Amino acid sequence: MSSTAVMDEGGSSAGGERFSHVVRFRVRYSETDQMGTVYNSRPLEWFECGRSELLRHLDLPYTTMEARGVFLPLIEAHVEYQGRARYDDLLEMTTALTFMGRARLRCDVGIVHAQDGKGVARGYTVHAFTNQVGRVIRPPAWVSDALARASRVQAGGPGTLITSPPARVGSGLEPNKETSSNESI
Repeated sequence: MSSTAVMDEGGSSAGGERFSHVVRFRVRYSETDQMGTVYNSRPLEWFECGRSELLRHLDLPYTTMEARGVFLPLIEAHVEYQGRARYDDLLEMTTALTFMGRARLRCDVGIVHAQDGKGVARGYTVHAFTNQVGRVIRPPAWVSDALARASRVQAGGPGTLITSPPARVGSGLEPNKETSSNESI
């Protein structure tokens, strides 16, 4: 699996940035069904991988967050299946993170065939910031500090966190206007 990350200036995370991350991977045999295509639950597992790798690249590995008492339980998920993927296909997944309201983050994900850009799945997950007992909390200052540090790193030009190919136009990474306007958790 290979990965890269970028920061887009037009998003809406804590500092006004939208962070995105690209991971390339191959479909494993165990991820296919009797028809030889990716089983329908796999994209949600891949979404988790994309979110974890993006947080790691932002210097916020989930293990560290949990050790410091911050959890990100899933509160909403959506998957749109766009096309087929088969065993050993090389896929490219782009995950973009934005903050919603005061205590949520949203990860928009697009998965395409790496060779031709044909869509496989796209969707999003929404997570609440909580403490160990599940009480909703605001992101702690150290989370905001890590994002501020990440947005200052410019290793490839303005707005770039780590050099990577740009997200494809129409990859499904645009925020959903209906859910973005809700300011409760």
